[in-house]
Amino acid sequence: MTEDILTELDRAHAAMEAAPEDDAARLRFYDRLATSELFLMLTEEPRGDNIAPELFDLGDARFVLGFDREDRLSGFAGRVVPYAALSGRALAGMLAGQGIGLALNLEVAPSQILLPPEALAWLAETLGQGPQQAEARPVEVRTPRVPESLVTALDARLATGAGLARKAYLAEVVYEDGSRGHLLGLTGAVPGAEHALAGAINEALVFSGLEAGALDVTFLSDSDSLTAELARVALRFDLPEPQAPNRVERLAPGADPEKPPILR
Repeated sequence: MTEDILTELDRAHAAMEAAPEDDAARLRFYDRLATSELFLMLTEEPRGDNIAPELFDLGDARFVLGFDREDRLSGFAGRVVPYAALSGRALAGMLAGQGIGLALNLEVAPSQILLPPEALAWLAETLGQGPQQAEARPVEVRTPRVPESLVTALDARLATGAGLARKAYLAEVVYEDGSRGHLLGLTGAVPGAEHALAGAINEALVFSGLEAGALDVTFLSDSDSLTAELARVALRFDLPEPQAPNRVERLAPGADPEKPPILR
């Protein structure tokens, strides 16, 4: 194994291995896995949305080979091989229920690990738990009181939403019925991006390690009175500016998280 530059997945794996009883560290690893781009070794070039992963048997399970860098894939194979680039989220969705696990960074990185089919099924199910809709407007807005783990998780997730919104405000709120909670208000959201943003925020909450956490999400205009209240006391997140548009190309298999590739 030769390695010089650690990836975020390497660091998350090392933290998990260093604290095997720490559920939060384990969740952060799976969160990083879900959002990482993985290079899946194939037996042949993809045919449209259909791919044929290289499979190998180990014990009672079968595994595909995935790597979080192209050079790690080529280093393992020792030759030029066909591959598909897809997110860990898409890979988990593709393999869930197939009885197939993931051999991650095998023999080429400190984050090498065999993830059994059950782990991928759990990840796919966890990622599939979307937010629920409700209607309520706060009557009081306060400075947030949340663990640092949630702030870190939100910051990482919102950073992936470049161009989908401009700002996010996190605050503690009191509703008309006297109940309290935390609210994340987003401004400048692109029409049609609300579902994706709410889902990403919901996942940040799930993977933050909070046992009984809840976070409400609302989309606001810059002129909304609630926006002004949030700006006064809330913790603000600035989402990255979108990059200059590239030449439009056909999406590779797995590039759309809502449509994972199909096993052949």
